[in-house]
Amino acid sequence: MSTGYQEYKHLNLTGIADGVLKFWEENGVFNKSMELRKGNDNFVFYEGPPSANGVPGIHHVMARTIKDLFCRYQTQKGKFVERKAGWDTHGLPVEISVEKTLGITKEDIGKKITVEDYNKACRKEVLKYKDLWDDLTKKVGYWVDLDNPYITFDNKYIESVWNLLKKLFDNDLLYKGYTIQPYSPAAGTGLSTHELNQPGCYKDVTDTTAVAQFKLKKETVPASVLENVEGDIYMIAWTTTPWTLPSNTALAVGDKIEYLTVKTFNTYTGDPINIILAKERLSAYFKAENENLSFEDYNLGDKNIPYKIIGSHPGYELTGMSYEQLFPWVKPMGKAFEVIPGDFVTTEDGTGVVHIAPTFGA
Repeated sequence: MSTGYQEYKHLNLTGIADGVLKFWEENGVFNKSMELRKGNDNFVFYEGPPSANGVPGIHHVMARTIKDLFCRYQTQKGKFVERKAGWDTHGLPVEISVEKTLGITKEDIGKKITVEDYNKACRKEVLKYKDLWDDLTKKVGYWVDLDNPYITFDNKYIESVWNLLKKLFDNDLLYKGYTIQPYSPAAGTGLSTHELNQPGCYKDVTDTTAVAQFKLKKETVPASVLENVEGDIYMIAWTTTPWTLPSNTALAVGDKIEYLTVKTFNTYTGDPINIILAKERLSAYFKAENENLSFEDYNLGDKNIPYKIIGSHPGYELTGMSYEQLFPWVKPMGKAFEVIPGDFVTTEDGTGVVHIAPTFGA
């Protein structure tokens, strides 16, 4: 018996792969690798299950290659590695696909189609591409037990999850919390990140942006900032989500960003005001030539509004100032309506002041 390795005179990667796979299958190499190690220490592996209702892609090959490396490494260390395949069969995309195929909506379930028949259709749909997955699994040399997978719609699996939840509850490891979640009124369910990335979930729209002015409480403003200020002083913040303004609870500035206090007029009311914004954003709101215009000659409705820079301050001098609630309808508990530092604040757009509305997750 020769102990030498097979030589390949020409590089034919596909042919080499086919030859290796044929040798593994004919000799039952995967099963033998486990039989030889039965009784040894276990390395437990349950595959994070893919969804078989979609066609596999190259990213699945990459992920499975990484999984396979760990299992083969542990096998080479002498451990018994029983690799359990799995199928993720839960999810809104399956239901949507079935409803599209059958020409029904959620409201039709129990009317035009029975719940039992609907579930059967979903079970069939969710494993629609299983053959493609099995074929790819074998072709890439991914060793996993495809004959005895765990399937998330199987009652045994469902009951095992409930059993684990019960154990967590018994050990006081569950708690009630509150998070902001996407929700589908049509489906009557929450939406996962994966479901939000389905085709058709997003479309480009044109939104109205707004610049809001927040009136500072002068008793909280440092004397250095109030120097040369006559009358009310505001911070202005630009937002692409004006509907979040009623839930504003803070304004964020950058510690190292330079801010200017500008004397000017309110564009809509014509009232004299003092506003604070980032120096680098001044040109986005004020024309340079308007700095020389006369304040006395200004009239409401004039296109060119005079302004004058009356102060300059680093962001860290502005933190801690308080301002009046923009829409005084609900008073939040705890500290609110204060200028805070934020390392996420930039001067690429907006005013260099970020409107914070945690109620909307921003």
